[in-house]
Amino acid sequence: MAIVEVKVPELSESIAEASMLTWKKKAGEAVAIDEILIEIETDKVVLEVPAPSAGVLVEIVQGDGATVVSGQVIARIDSAGVAGAAAPAAAPAAAAAAPVAAAPVAPAATGGSKAGVAMPAAAKLLSENNLSASTVAGSGKDGRVTKGDVLGAVAGGAAKPVAASAIPTGVPTKSLPQVAAPASSMNLGDRPEQRVPMSRLRARVAERLLQSQSTNAILTTFNEVNMAPVMEMRKKFQDSFSKEHGVKIGFMSFFVKAAVHALKKFPVINASVDGTDIVYHGYFDIGIAVGSPRGLVVPILRNADQMSFADIEKKIAEFGAKAAAGKLGMDEMTGGTFSISNGGTFGSMMSTPIINPPQSAILGVHATKDRAVVENGQIVIRPMNYLAMSYDHRIIDGREAVLGLVAMKDALEDPARLLFDI
Repeated sequence: MAIVEVKVPELSESIAEASMLTWKKKAGEAVAIDEILIEIETDKVVLEVPAPSAGVLVEIVQGDGATVVSGQVIARIDSAGVAGAAAPAAAPAAAAAAPVAAAPVAPAATGGSKAGVAMPAAAKLLSENNLSASTVAGSGKDGRVTKGDVLGAVAGGAAKPVAASAIPTGVPTKSLPQVAAPASSMNLGDRPEQRVPMSRLRARVAERLLQSQSTNAILTTFNEVNMAPVMEMRKKFQDSFSKEHGVKIGFMSFFVKAAVHALKKFPVINASVDGTDIVYHGYFDIGIAVGSPRGLVVPILRNADQMSFADIEKKIAEFGAKAAAGKLGMDEMTGGTFSISNGGTFGSMMSTPIINPPQSAILGVHATKDRAVVENGQIVIRPMNYLAMSYDHRIIDGREAVLGLVAMKDALEDPARLLFDI
């Protein structure tokens, strides 16, 4: 027997621990080298753990839902093994009893007991077997139901199925639990409830948003933009641009260019606060807020001032595909000096975006709609977009914020300014 250990990949210095998702292989099954065995979720990304060797997965040391750290052994492979041969007892059931690191499930209404509350791995098994957590005795911390408890209940026939069907989480992804409705839902008629632990990413997003609200003096300034010049330019050059670069011209590349144009004029908007110091950045790393099945992520366009329209469009398309597949790397979401959030994708008319720490400002872009506006004393119809820029008033005064947003407006209403830097 030649045992090869499967370990947690090296995590970023800013990430202390991660959570195991769902094993794709069972103990005793054959694996190929570099075959993905499991995904591990951090508060920023989902990391894939490939098999370091071909052979047989003889032991699972850390099971679904376990909390792990860099370099920790999570499984063992016998590189000389044969599939189906006797294997050491796997440990997913025991390991699944590890605390959920993303965010502990809130206590039930009856005191501080967690009885009737299932951990993620256990919740999945409950759903698959149409069982309720309230019908399974929990052996985990504070009475939580673990995967081992569910397996034991299924084997012994002790648990009784729940008549109510599972309540979907709304996001069709294997990494999110489809949790069965609690037994009490049978008496709720058409008012069922579901309690689901936050993912690490969602918990981290919540933490950072609260941090932003509590540490920044956030103020938002608004302006309206006539998008007709940008739309006309896109229409004129779309075909030739697509043939030349293999990607279409989107609106986001114009917003990125306009933002960089304004940040150059007003460097404090591109700065950040460090204690009692203001750090002025001599580069322009623009974060682009992207929705994903796991929640909001903000990949970074590095040195956006040096990127062409085609470079920006290709990178944004790449970010979108990676976000949807959960493949964004930690290096792609680290840093950033300014962010852009495009709520217009979902039809938003106006919003007040929250600053992404340690940045000091963020631009909110919204849906472009035909509206009645006044030009030269006449009411005309124009495709208008309302821009909102939230900023940290501790270092950015109203003058710089307002003029910075006006500079973005001017660049969008007269794109030639971007060519001549005026």
